[in-house]
Amino acid sequence: MTAPTISTAVTLFSTVALGLAWTHYFQPQQPLADDRPAFVGADTCASCHRVEATRWRSSMHARAMQRPAADSVKAPFTGETFSLNGVTSTFSRRDGRYLVHTDGPDGIFGDFEVAYTFGTSPLQQYLVAMPGGRLQALSIAWDGRPAPAGQRWYHLYPDSSVRAGDALHWTGRLQNWNFMCADCHSTNVRKNYRADGDRYETTFSDLNVACEACHGAGSRHVAWARSGARDGDNGLTRVYGFDGAIWSLDAATGIKHRNRPRTSHVEIEMCARCHSRRAQLTDEVDVGRPLTDAYRPALLEEELYFADGQIDGEVYEYGSFLQSRMYANGVTCSDCHEPHAPELSRRPDDACQRCHAPETFATPAHHHHAEGSTGSSCVSCHMPARTYMTIDVRRDHSFRVPRPDLTMKIGTPNACSSCHADRPASWAAAKVTSWFGAGRSSTPHYGEALAAGRSLANDAPNKLLAVVTDTRLPAIVRATAISLLGRWVEPRSGPTLEIAAHDPDPLVRMAAVDVIAIQRDQPRQLALTSLLGDPVRAVRIQAARAVGTNVAEWTTVQRFNGDTAGAHLNLGVFYADRGEFDFARQEYEIALKLEPYFAPAAANLADLYRAQGRDDLGERVLRDALLRTPEASMLHYALGLLLVRQHDSPSAIAELRRAVALSPTDPDVKHALTLALANR
Repeated sequence: MTAPTISTAVTLFSTVALGLAWTHYFQPQQPLADDRPAFVGADTCASCHRVEATRWRSSMHARAMQRPAADSVKAPFTGETFSLNGVTSTFSRRDGRYLVHTDGPDGIFGDFEVAYTFGTSPLQQYLVAMPGGRLQALSIAWDGRPAPAGQRWYHLYPDSSVRAGDALHWTGRLQNWNFMCADCHSTNVRKNYRADGDRYETTFSDLNVACEACHGAGSRHVAWARSGARDGDNGLTRVYGFDGAIWSLDAATGIKHRNRPRTSHVEIEMCARCHSRRAQLTDEVDVGRPLTDAYRPALLEEELYFADGQIDGEVYEYGSFLQSRMYANGVTCSDCHEPHAPELSRRPDDACQRCHAPETFATPAHHHHAEGSTGSSCVSCHMPARTYMTIDVRRDHSFRVPRPDLTMKIGTPNACSSCHADRPASWAAAKVTSWFGAGRSSTPHYGEALAAGRSLANDAPNKLLAVVTDTRLPAIVRATAISLLGRWVEPRSGPTLEIAAHDPDPLVRMAAVDVIAIQRDQPRQLALTSLLGDPVRAVRIQAARAVGTNVAEWTTVQRFNGDTAGAHLNLGVFYADRGEFDFARQEYEIALKLEPYFAPAAANLADLYRAQGRDDLGERVLRDALLRTPEASMLHYALGLLLVRQHDSPSAIAELRRAVALSPTDPDVKHALTLALANR
């Protein structure tokens, strides 16, 4: 039989950054221009902006990262112990130092000193300095909520058996501050990863999220202020969302509306640099430049979002907000959050009532619940919450209306069930219909198309194309539909993809470029050459990768992210596509050295050996990888295909059965098992 082969085109944009290699395709990074403004520090800003500085000092931004001291460390550190999976850790204080006695990277116990506090509420983590310039976040955190629920030590992964050497162990790469956390917890972070020795020389100008994290480097502004000038360029990009628009109440609807469209996305995209799930492309971030010039935001992907766009994984706020009517109608972050102390200091519903008249909406006639009940709260129905890091409750910022009818159709959650868990979705849907009529449940929702795409339904291409071409829908939704179209080779989608590749929104352009590249449609790939000069980096570098020319900037992005296995995976795929197998092998091997548990690198390395007629080496790679990650479906799948090629039908079927059990909805895996059974 002719066995299907595993694809080498594995790209992980949502959870890891793009990648690095140090081979003949690299060009030196360009140094910063001498005339770029310099960072001056929060104290300099505060000398003039006293009111803003006072507000900021009380914010979580100011306490995002601090040196350990009596007023910054929330936990007692008085000899408390915490035990999990046979490991007992002790927290104590000695000679002014905060110490944790726990298992180190080799499993041997020792005393580790807290170098920084990390966060403040509802939990606080602690960072430990380790060799190679690394800061590592302890997996045991302090629950800062009031007793009895809080004021305790707890483990971020209580249901896992994390041990030294695991990715999630506090000494592992997934708990590394330098590339996982630093960019959003300090100001002007330069990661400075050094491939020689796998080490960091990370720097920052302010330890916490200070003024210039949002406003940009301030030296020109300081010079302008000290010059006494009161006109002309003040040296800063305008960040604050106020643009002179007037919000007026519509008496008929009880809702305020802008008198003109929003003229700038600078504030929203500035906040999104940290309040989004995204991959980082560079640490040369300029305020005022598009978000996609330095980051690649995640789309509404499985395990991150439910099919209708509700939050599932830890995605923060941006991807949700882009789906909202609020965003479409000109609302910005600062319309709800005070920019210098962004935590809501009063009831969340009070923020809603700034624009939604309480006499219209805060009444039983609207919410149909008893006054003062949970169901009468705006955020309970329109911003349902999920919990992350075990205790951190965060609300969905898509501001959607409850749709229990979608629960019945595609299995997505609905806000009603948060309180009425004992009632079926059909009961909630009937209630909504009795209150608001049948119009809501009969209104088409893009979630149905995305669900069809995820499940590979027969009518999915038609539904997805309808979403892509509906420019009234949010760009992130249209981009997600495009990405799902990549699962089909649909000739009729070609013209739509070409149009999408030149859409005004960069998310749509990025998705179109990726799908055209995956489908390897040569005429349309050549059409991407016009995007080699796209104004945003995220589109430009993907177009270069797809076309196969002008890849210097793409490889510079790879160098920036050379501390991730996903980076080297991408480079391995790049070299394999070009037939440069030695370089590809080197990249896959580096990926596995950095993260031995990273299954895609092992699968692709084995496939590279297959292409070279060396299945003996490929089998060794796969079996070694399965010892480390036995639950990785792709490894069982790859090994099953290899055993088919070796005519070991019983062993092949066993591996493919295991792959299907681990990934029951993967059509390629199911197809391979069907073929193997038919030809045994």
